[in-house]
Amino acid sequence: MKAKRFKSEQISLILQEYDNGQRVEDLVRKHGISKATFYTWRKRYQGMDIKSLKRLKELEQENKQLKHMYAELALDLKVAKEIIEKKL
Repeated sequence: MKAKRFKSEQISLILQEYDNGQRVEDLVRKHGISKATFYTWRKRYQGMDIKSLKRLKELEQENKQLKHMYAELALDLKVAKEIIEKKL
């Protein structure tokens, strides 16, 4: 089963519903998420507004891209060092 992707606004609204007094069981059923997902969101995003939540998501995406770029460059460096050592 493919995981759903929730936008920052949706996560914020779900957490606001919880803050307004709805039960976790009702929210989980209504939005089709697991309790673990809800509690992870609550731990990570509690108290954030939509703007800061969007910014956090953007930073996480940028961090992921930078890690990927670093991994590629590190692999290229390793290959280059092996080639140089073979030539010597």
